[in-house]
Amino acid sequence: MGICGRLIHKTRRWIHSRHMLSSVTLASFLESTIVPIPLEALLVPLMQARRDKIWAIALVATLGCMLGALFGYALGYYLFDMLGDWLIELISTPEQFAEVKAQMHSQGFWFVLTLGIVPIPFQIAMLAAGATHYPLWLFFLATAIARSLRYFGLALVVYYAGNKAEKVIRKHKLKGIAALSVLVLGTLWLASSWSTSGVS
Repeated sequence: MGICGRLIHKTRRWIHSRHMLSSVTLASFLESTIVPIPLEALLVPLMQARRDKIWAIALVATLGCMLGALFGYALGYYLFDMLGDWLIELISTPEQFAEVKAQMHSQGFWFVLTLGIVPIPFQIAMLAAGATHYPLWLFFLATAIARSLRYFGLALVVYYAGNKAEKVIRKHKLKGIAALSVLVLGTLWLASSWSTSGVS
């Protein structure tokens, strides 16, 4: 059984554990840094079983991811010259990373926000943000917004759909991601239009 399978199997043990929230924080940190954990597969059963803690679970998942984002940013900022090639091979390809760096220069905040929502490895954005010395506070803000949308949105689905949440998520996941991406890109377009109008 791989690491993802073991973590999913342990979800049942976390449900009534006093370490549940800290375990979710750690899983979220790992998912956003080095281990491609399907975090939704862990969070949905936990949220369904512990509806009294549903918003706390969403919060610590967000915080864990934000801590992971800071870690990834620091790797890119301080150690890219030393470990950059190895990290790129681990999480991406040189071509994809070059494209992400170019997008960071041109779109920055909105690009990070979009990557935090869509199912693309967020590690690429973290590393690129650090390597390009993108402003930390903007990167952190975009990460906080994106991951809050993701995890509190998940909690909202479980809150209203209950035990049918997994079925609803599987059925509408792509539509939800597409809608959020369109919303972010539309906001980017409007911001760019207002900025251009202001300059002219």
